Amino acid sequence: MSDGFSIGDYDYDLPEELIAQEPPTERGSSRLLVLDRSTGTLADHAFEDLPDLLAPGDLLVTNRSRVLPARLLGRRAGGGQAEILLVRRREADLWEAMVRPGRRLRPGAVVEIGSGFQVRVEDIPGARSDDASGPSRLVRLVASSADPDSMIQRYGHVPLPPYIRRPDRPADRDRYQTVYAREPGSIAAPTAGLHFTAELFQRLESRGIQRAEIVLHVGPGTFRPVEVADVREHRVDPERFSLPEDAAAAISRTHREGHRVVAVGTTTTRTLEAAVTPDGELRAGDRETALVITPGHSFRVVDVLLTNFHLPRSSLLLLVSAFAGRKRILSAYEEAVRRAYRFYSYGDAMLLL
Repeated sequence: MSDGFSIGDYDYDLPEELIAQEPPTERGSSRLLVLDRSTGTLADHAFEDLPDLLAPGDLLVTNRSRVLPARLLGRRAGGGQAEILLVRRREADLWEAMVRPGRRLRPGAVVEIGSGFQVRVEDIPGARSDDASGPSRLVRLVASSADPDSMIQRYGHVPLPPYIRRPDRPADRDRYQTVYAREPGSIAAPTAGLHFTAELFQRLESRGIQRAEIVLHVGPGTFRPVEVADVREHRVDPERFSLPEDAAAAISRTHREGHRVVAVGTTTTRTLEAAVTPDGELRAGDRETALVITPGHSFRVVDVLLTNFHLPRSSLLLLVSAFAGRKRILSAYEEAVRRAYRFYSYGDAMLLL
């Protein structure tokens, strides 16, 4: 297999203590490691330096999807504990979900979440009758005294990633959410956006850096482990996205005028690269993408990438390696470890110029 296409090429060592368990004390006070893709040089900055690192005329593109408190904890009718992670709405009260324990939560099972709020398992999509232990389910939310959405808000927990080894707290409802989040639908935050504040956006605007917004609702496919030897064979579940007409026009205008499109996060990057047509035009609208970006991908929309640090052997590490080069990314990660940067969702950020 050619160099760079084996999943074993995307491993690195990370001390446990560098995995951020808490957000920074103040939003926007993170560090920023800047990688120049043309030279490979690295520079330490504070995230608040971002306006000075970009140029007038650059366009920031952000993902305004909002994280749902989609993790529902309860008890089965038999008394055991159960967990339901709402993934995708099918109808007003019908959801695709991931469940635990799978063997106990078959069609007809009921989980008591709170007073007047139950989850009933309806179906096991695609399962054989002799193989129904997997985590995927169709579930119906049953609320006796309020609408299901209000019950989700009342009883739901923030779906923090498993490497954050603590229960969620009320403060996570704010901190595991970008300040510009609007449309609810994600089970994980577009974490590169967690660093922004209203004040920083004002400084960016004053420098002549504009902003456009897209929506991609993050689902479990984004975090599906890469289990194939050849990374080009990795597949993810489709995720819904929306590229508004005004955003597509702003991106096209930015390129036409010779400026750069700065993608805030891998979700934004995947959306933009999925929305470009073979002739190079951006196609606005609402649809789905199952795009996996691996080395060899030709980036046609994104010129600069702002992102957090990603897990070893993950599809997101593949994406940033495709953008900046595998060896340069892994070298930068090694240096970030040496300089004690904080990793993953609540950690520090990288700017790939």
